[in-house]
Amino acid sequence: MHKYITVFIFAIVGFVQTTTAQDDKKDIGTETVTVVKAYSPTISDAFKVKSLPSLNDSIVLQKKPITYSIFSVPVASTFTPAKGKASGVEKTPPAKLYNTYASVGLGNYNNALVDFYTSSAINRDERLDISLNHHSSRGEIDGTALDNVFYNTKLEANYSKKDRDLSWGAHIGGQHQLYNWYGIPNGYYTEEVVNGIDEKQNYFNAYAGAFISLEDSFFKGANLLFRRFWDATKSGENRAVLEPTIEVPLSDELLTVKTKIDYLGGQFKNSEVSNESNLPGIDYAHLQAGINPNIKILRDNLSLNLGVNLVYGMDLENSEGNFYIYPKVTASYRLLDEVAVAYGGIEGELKQNSFYSFVEENPYVSPTLDLQPTDQQYDGYIGLKGQLLPNLSYNVKGSYKAENRKPLFMLNPENTTRTDDKGYYYGNSFQVFYDDVKTLGVFGEINIDINRNFSLGVNAQVYDYDTETDNPAWNLPGLTASTFLDYQIGEQWFMGANLFYVGERDDLETIASPGTLPEDFTMTPVTLKSYFDANAHIGYRFDDQLSIFARANNIANQNYMKWNNYRVQGFQVLAGVTYKFDL
Repeated sequence: MHKYITVFIFAIVGFVQTTTAQDDKKDIGTETVTVVKAYSPTISDAFKVKSLPSLNDSIVLQKKPITYSIFSVPVASTFTPAKGKASGVEKTPPAKLYNTYASVGLGNYNNALVDFYTSSAINRDERLDISLNHHSSRGEIDGTALDNVFYNTKLEANYSKKDRDLSWGAHIGGQHQLYNWYGIPNGYYTEEVVNGIDEKQNYFNAYAGAFISLEDSFFKGANLLFRRFWDATKSGENRAVLEPTIEVPLSDELLTVKTKIDYLGGQFKNSEVSNESNLPGIDYAHLQAGINPNIKILRDNLSLNLGVNLVYGMDLENSEGNFYIYPKVTASYRLLDEVAVAYGGIEGELKQNSFYSFVEENPYVSPTLDLQPTDQQYDGYIGLKGQLLPNLSYNVKGSYKAENRKPLFMLNPENTTRTDDKGYYYGNSFQVFYDDVKTLGVFGEINIDINRNFSLGVNAQVYDYDTETDNPAWNLPGLTASTFLDYQIGEQWFMGANLFYVGERDDLETIASPGTLPEDFTMTPVTLKSYFDANAHIGYRFDDQLSIFARANNIANQNYMKWNNYRVQGFQVLAGVTYKFDL
């Protein structure tokens, strides 16, 4: 109670003093205050309540520890989450692949075509391929006096085995060709002479080969080939070729050494057509042994191959031999990525000419040939290729080649005094004339892929020949050109076409005279006209297995001569069917 009374008294006294002060304000006058010191305020420390105040209570309560425990009760759940499923993307089903196909076609001129191929996997690492090809014709060609039947049949089997570090294989095959020396114009000989000519020639070809390839070894592999080739006139030849290859690291580069052993031997029963008698025959045998070391250098945009070709060639029949050294240098350089790539090289070789290779080029040669190898001293070339657009590529090249003993096909003399079994001595067969030829050539091509279904290509070649004998380069054209196109029309239809042009060629018609030297025979130069040929094909696929096709050849129906006095068939049409299956 004393405390409350004291507080109350102090409150009354303060109120009275305040009231008196307010009354005195009315008598306050104006005064001047002079400040003799600048005002310098300071801030005193304020009293702050501590966040963790200390407790001074005499009794401090202690916290009681609390222990928690969980009592789990199992509860059955019937919730089943739905499985997620990715959105499917429609894909074109892959085309069914079959290991076998057969194709058969028939056309006018009694043309027949048969193709068969099968490829079977014996097991995971082994495969066997078999192919059969046949093309024949029994039609008549206008303007020819003799039969012009021909056919070509070839059967081949290939076996291959591939292991982790070793691959090897072998092949064997046979071929039969029938051609006629029908190059005699109508009315040139009497009917009695024509009826007594046996113009048929049969060629037989049997061959076998093998290869081996190693991965992690300095010995990279080898190729082996043996061929037996003979004809209906009891002429024939044997050829064996072995080509091993080794690779040796050399500093940062790789040294590749290719070796080659090439044997060719055979005989012709009859002598050259220019001789009055068909005896004696012609024997020949040639052996070549060569080695080609090569270093490949890669530097940024430059690719360079430096090599040399060393060959020793022997004429075993005449016991003669010569050593040849040829350049083997090629290079390419990217000027503008894929737009422009410059390339060039200079290469040489000793080419092994054979009866088989001549028949492949001209089946109307006589079985009385002089077989010699061609000494290609050098073939120098420089060019530019690339892609101007993603679907437009080009290639331009210039070349200069020097060849000794280059084989040129020329008509055999007409020598009716001969008594050979076959009738190839009526000016209707070809011999091989060897000449030293220098060839200047220019080549250009353009390829256009408009899309995946349409492609088009055009190329042309121009040549200028300089011969040692000052004769024309017999039967070699100065200009050739060709174009092709392929078009896939939808999924079922497809078509294509090719056109080619061959310029003029020179040949020589000769008539032999008894007791006269060949250089004194009656000779008449002949110029074969240039020709143009157009071919086309079209087909329709019913499904993945069955399709039909039709072909048209020599659409312009030109009865041109590919060789002197050898006219070709006119407009030809052939239609057929192709079937794929698993065998």
